Amino acid sequence: MQRANKVKTKKISSISLKNDLIKNKDLYLLMLPYFLLFFLMIVLAMVSSIILSFTYYNMFETPTFVGISNYTSLLIDDEVFYIALKNTIAFAVITGPISYILCFFMAWFINEFGAKSRVFLTFIFYAPSLSSSVFFIWQFIFSGDAYGFINGQLMAFGLINDPIQWLSDPKYNLIILMVIQIWMSLGAGFLAFIAGFNMIDNSLYEAGMIDGIRNRFQELFYITLPMVKPQLVFSAVMQIAISFSVSTISMQLCGFPSTNYSAHTIVLHLMDYAMIRYEMGYACAIAVALFVLTILFKKALDLGLRYVKSDD
Repeated sequence: MQRANKVKTKKISSISLKNDLIKNKDLYLLMLPYFLLFFLMIVLAMVSSIILSFTYYNMFETPTFVGISNYTSLLIDDEVFYIALKNTIAFAVITGPISYILCFFMAWFINEFGAKSRVFLTFIFYAPSLSSSVFFIWQFIFSGDAYGFINGQLMAFGLINDPIQWLSDPKYNLIILMVIQIWMSLGAGFLAFIAGFNMIDNSLYEAGMIDGIRNRFQELFYITLPMVKPQLVFSAVMQIAISFSVSTISMQLCGFPSTNYSAHTIVLHLMDYAMIRYEMGYACAIAVALFVLTILFKKALDLGLRYVKSDD
């Protein structure tokens, strides 16, 4: 009986799907180019990486199946991977939440201005996330010689006698990278918040004033936050992805590799094996490990949000 019901349910589902495809064929045709790109660039690449992670592949020879040896080497023998893992988690735990909160409150602050001012301020705050030339500015600020801005100021005031190697000293470079990463974090999530705030109907705030809302913070908690839930989720996902994919900033400022791998991340570890050593099978294993780590972090975030909601 249950089997017959399952078969019947599948038939009904297939019929409804067919009817939906026929009814909305124009919409599906518009979605087709994006779907093809997504399938080729994301899904197919992900599946290929998982398959290649079980092989030895150097891009010059046919991949050779090696089982789980890439994963055992990664988890047991690769000490640099654990340094990169520690640094990546530190980036995710520290810069992720701070960047997320900063994106929200900066977008909320900018939304209080007029239309022209909003456009100008949005461009000013969004520009650092687009330009790669900002690395030259930070290299000058944290330069390890006496001509660096911070070293020059500290020596001028007599606080230090010799220049500090800010970007090569393991005591400082990771913290500096985190500060710069937070400064550059106003990207896609920030724009999503800006768009979400602009879409809120002003009549809701007027109704809120009638119902007893008296200040901006009450508006924020009772009207603004519920109305930008999609943007909250999107920005959270983007910040997680950005936090786990830090690489360029470390490479440009601290070198590749950095001193004692002090600013090494998982993405840089992947690039080391993929682009320098050409051990693509091992690099794919690193990519799969990063993917699993990102998913676990996202699941932990979801559980945390559910726990907060249940307490409320």
